[in-house]
Amino acid sequence: MSHALQGRAAPFRLIPVIDLRRGAVVRARAGERDAYAPILTPLARGSAPADVARGLLDAVAADTLYVADLDAIMDGTEPDRASLEAVARACPGVALWVDAGFSEAAGVERFLSAGLGRPVIGSESQRDERLVRAMGNRAVLSLDSRGAERLGPDTLHDDATAWPDETIVMTLARVGTGTGPDFLRVSQAVARAGGRRVYAAGGVRGPDDVARLTEAGAAGALVASAIHDGGLR
Repeated sequence: MSHALQGRAAPFRLIPVIDLRRGAVVRARAGERDAYAPILTPLARGSAPADVARGLLDAVAADTLYVADLDAIMDGTEPDRASLEAVARACPGVALWVDAGFSEAAGVERFLSAGLGRPVIGSESQRDERLVRAMGNRAVLSLDSRGAERLGPDTLHDDATAWPDETIVMTLARVGTGTGPDFLRVSQAVARAGGRRVYAAGGVRGPDDVARLTEAGAAGALVASAIHDGGLR
């Protein structure tokens, strides 16, 4: 079930997020991944991926869960299959969007053949736009930035013809900081998207931010801290 705001033709989607590091869920803050510590949350006992995922989905009804495999993103390892399988078992019927630092078609195809979710291709892991174009709508694109710096090829950020139908505007410096989304960057992406669905990620605090993102034309938002801390339930 997705969350809808009255008067919107398509419902605004809240997509809970878990960040995996060494088999545990960690608390993300400002994109400083080396400093992420195992999460402490009222939604689960401990930091086991399946337990935290289930807690998030019990708190916020959603049909999709975003999983960032930080070991794969940072170190180039294969996706954490054991954790993903545990999450899938704990969350039947929920689609997984998985960012595992995909940079080559072979790695994406291996992941797709395992049936563990839909790959998210992060711009920060790309040298050019070829992988994004090759995958098309089989994948989700994440347009990554840190502060004013756009990560990855400029062509991915500027040329919406390369974007799949679902694209994330990921502002890493705002993740877990409670400083609010980057409304300007989201609005700019929506204006370029040509009807593609654009999702905000980073800084969402509560219903007021959801309302502003809806007004900006965003299709949804990726959220973690606001759910754990009670701003969105």
